[in-house]
Amino acid sequence: MKVERTAVLTVPRTRRRLLRRLDSRVSPYLFVTPFFVIFGIFGLFPLVYTGWISLTDRNLLNPVSHFIGLQNYTQLIHDSYFWNAVENTFGIWFLSTVPQLALALVIAHVLNTKLHARTFFRMAVLLPQVTSLVAVALIFTQMFGHDYGFVNWVLGLVGIHHVYWEAGRLSSWVALSVMVMWRWTGYNALIYLAAMQAIPEELYEAAAVDGARRWRQFVHVTVPMLRPTIIFTVIISTIGGLQLFTEPYLFQPNVSGGTGGSGRQYQTIVMYLYEKFLGSSQFKFGYASAIAWCLVLLIGVFALVNYLIVGRIRSAEA
Repeated sequence: MKVERTAVLTVPRTRRRLLRRLDSRVSPYLFVTPFFVIFGIFGLFPLVYTGWISLTDRNLLNPVSHFIGLQNYTQLIHDSYFWNAVENTFGIWFLSTVPQLALALVIAHVLNTKLHARTFFRMAVLLPQVTSLVAVALIFTQMFGHDYGFVNWVLGLVGIHHVYWEAGRLSSWVALSVMVMWRWTGYNALIYLAAMQAIPEELYEAAAVDGARRWRQFVHVTVPMLRPTIIFTVIISTIGGLQLFTEPYLFQPNVSGGTGGSGRQYQTIVMYLYEKFLGSSQFKFGYASAIAWCLVLLIGVFALVNYLIVGRIRSAEA
């Protein structure tokens, strides 16, 4: 009887051990499975499908498509409009990202000091994020208007002639960069502020003992400690800058088709993609997909460059 009872008790214990092993090994994968399922459906599949479409001559006006290999990419390499869009994208990105991150760093440093009503100012820098992007673009379009724009009115007060911001290439880049800076400077400032608050106070106290004032503390203590955060914001700003669409698209609403002005002076890569995809009644899905994949490759190259820079900085610090 004891042997039978022991055998009966051993079976449930064995099952419990087996279930515990399965739970410890399988449960972590089950917890992360929803993310990979959603990513596969809404991220990976569209990316792969777009890559396949880029190898065809798919066109909405012609329901029959054919496999043409790398012909779209070959045509894209010799497309002057595409390289013009690439140049415009990088120009706007440079004019907006460099001043934006520098200004965000200064604002974060000010917000990190003993400032009156710090909570109010920290909330205020996020106001551009809760504002509709379309409304912001339309307001800035009016501000940079040629005849009755606020910016030209201010320039007229100091004796500078009115600037036709939409017509010139550099002037349109500057106007669009101001839009981007206004929207994202506060966001990056809060990221820097969170990183600054994690810097040990002992470092500042040691620098003060050595005779370093606030500016030298900022340069020699704050900035070096923020290197990983700065690199992160550079990567995020690069990805966002290369995908710029709404601001330039609404900058001159009366110009349709995503051409970026009468002379394509501020047409970005995504705007050119839109032009080939839906604008100007072209509906060249295959060619637009090739543009999308070239954009993915450009972002990948930038990410690789930033990764190499991070690796060199870490090796130098070690």
